[in-house]
Amino acid sequence: MSRSRANTVKIVSAALFLLVLLVVVPLLIAATGRSDLYYTLTSVALLSIISAGVWITFYIGRINIGQGAYALMGGYVSAILVMNYGVSFWLTLPLAGLFCAAASVLIGLPILRLRGVYFAMVTLVLTEVTRLLALAVPTITNGASGIVSIPLPAGISFFGVTLVPDFATLANPRLAFYIVSVLLMALCFLGLYRLAHSRIGQLCQSLQQNEELASSIGVNIAYLRIIAYALSSFLGGVGGAMFASISQSIYPSSFTVADSVNFMLNCFLGGLGYVLGPMLGTFVLYFGWDLLFETEEFQLLIFSTVLIALMLVLPNGLLSLTLPHKWRA
Repeated sequence: MSRSRANTVKIVSAALFLLVLLVVVPLLIAATGRSDLYYTLTSVALLSIISAGVWITFYIGRINIGQGAYALMGGYVSAILVMNYGVSFWLTLPLAGLFCAAASVLIGLPILRLRGVYFAMVTLVLTEVTRLLALAVPTITNGASGIVSIPLPAGISFFGVTLVPDFATLANPRLAFYIVSVLLMALCFLGLYRLAHSRIGQLCQSLQQNEELASSIGVNIAYLRIIAYALSSFLGGVGGAMFASISQSIYPSSFTVADSVNFMLNCFLGGLGYVLGPMLGTFVLYFGWDLLFETEEFQLLIFSTVLIALMLVLPNGLLSLTLPHKWRA
């Protein structure tokens, strides 16, 4: 298959996928009357965005178990700007991402010099440190009480034309959140695909394979690590900000160490070598846990056993079963 034809197939596949998510899924939900599914699917979309950030750090050969920290930071930044300063929620999305990216640069400068296992150990404590910090500054974060009653996103108008409606006026704001989250997810993974197939992406992949060899041919290892970690944290911040708006609240316990571990597992489960790995992994992990709810006290045991078995049998993730090599990152 020629390169142009392969690109056409990918574009058509992506368009069909979006059509299903934005048209077919809402029609099915409307037909069944299960509007609660909008929140579930919105959560999956946002969790996949946050997990995509973890995938980026895997792409440079680093294990990131601290993504929950940036999701929590993003949620608080958005909530504080909206509640205390009246900033439009839509503006707080990029601001939350940029704040987390800046924080990750300050944090990453010293710890990204560490070898993989030590970097993973340091990131493991980041989520708990962020949670304790939120508790320690109640004048800003309201401490354990959190920030509640966050208003729904206001509308956006341009020269009298309404581009985005006021969510508070909608009969079903969950549908609006679902559409926004799906569009954000599409932009995220489109950007991820473009990054993986760019020159910077190829250089990042060289770090994953052999850092010493990459350094010997003039690759600026420290520079690439910082860029990757900042992009990772940016996605975590945006996802956290969206979660705060949907739930209209943010607490120190909104994202925990367990969430950070799950973000990492999403990437493993879907496939580290595939751009769409975090998306599929999030879907399977989220619904797999819910399906085992009926097993009660055996839920965690069965869930853990199945995950370990899948990683042993499919070390390249679930996508290695279906996607050809051309879809790899």
